[in-house]
Amino acid sequence: MTRLAVPAQMPARPARLLREPRVARALAWLRSHEDWITEQQIRLTEIPAPPFGEERRARALSDLLGECGWQVAMDDAGNVVAESGGDAGGVVLLSAHLDTALVPSEPVRVRREGTRLWAPGISDHGAGLTALGAVAAAFRAAELVTRAGVVFAANVGEEGEGNLRGMRALVARYGRRVEAAIAIDGASTGHITTAGIASRRFEAVVSGPGGHSWGSAGAPNPIHALGRAIARIVAIPLPQNPRTSMNIGAIEGGGAVNAIPARAAMKIDLRSESESVLDGLEKDIRRAVEQGATAERDAARSDSPSLAVEFRPLGSRPAGRLASQSPLLAAIREVDRFLGLEARCQAASTDANVPLSLGIPAVALGGGGTGGGAHTDEEWYDAAGRMVGLERILLVLLLLAGPVA
Repeated sequence: MTRLAVPAQMPARPARLLREPRVARALAWLRSHEDWITEQQIRLTEIPAPPFGEERRARALSDLLGECGWQVAMDDAGNVVAESGGDAGGVVLLSAHLDTALVPSEPVRVRREGTRLWAPGISDHGAGLTALGAVAAAFRAAELVTRAGVVFAANVGEEGEGNLRGMRALVARYGRRVEAAIAIDGASTGHITTAGIASRRFEAVVSGPGGHSWGSAGAPNPIHALGRAIARIVAIPLPQNPRTSMNIGAIEGGGAVNAIPARAAMKIDLRSESESVLDGLEKDIRRAVEQGATAERDAARSDSPSLAVEFRPLGSRPAGRLASQSPLLAAIREVDRFLGLEARCQAASTDANVPLSLGIPAVALGGGGTGGGAHTDEEWYDAAGRMVGLERILLVLLLLAGPVA
């Protein structure tokens, strides 16, 4: 597949796009539907979509795109896909993930306070998913036709233990036909994610005999073993360059205050700009867990059974980086100059990791507006500035796919 070729000196291309009647109609549709777009964001956000539980939200988005005139299909992974045909064989993939990080314990209800919307998942990923739907709706309303095909996809499995399974399925389906991929992630237009951070996620499980807290006093305690391991893990130095992080995000074990648990587990997230650093850090953490279990066993009664340690992989995200001279990045910079935006390149862990790791040009962009408190119960979104984000996505998409008058 021939990759995108952006001429070196074409600063007026976005302005020329606006002279195309269908492009102008698409942009006008977006501006005249701001309230509708916000209402769709509220509606989608209030439909629960935790990892591996995205089906209801997927069907709602499928219905929305169908009402806008798209022929929509859901693939085996659970992704919602609508595709416009092109005559060049290649496709530009525009995606946003369906799932949210938090598993709601009660129904999600969006509340308004001034210009802000508040709810878990309202920005990540209500903003991105709504941007995908809005751009797709404008594309269809204006009857846009492009040289390359355009795939609009709402994918599963970006958050938590989803392991990017939705994006992996999309890339496997379209393969080298993908000329460029844009993952809409979050709200901000102040960044362009051009590098994918590698990550590893795994669960460490310690098992033992369990028993009564008094009658079996002195038996090895799996929770104590994890405590000893955590003390070792947090003492492991993390390099600042390449930037590396470690997070123990969940701990579970035990069932009663007066019972020695038979099992304890913790989930660990590791991220780094370097795959080799990640390899070494994972080895250090596994060693720390083994040492914690050994120390707990050594402190127990001499006749106590041993503790068993098990590691269960939860996911692995590949690293990748967009070339600084990529035509994809050049197109984004061109549109940003036209719209008066200034954005910095950054590294993050997003759906763009998958195509980047395979050498496919890819970025993650915000859907417009501002947000904060991601992955918390106090997440918020403000639609001020949303429109420039939507215009940015549409114009970049059209520069890449090539509009046909």
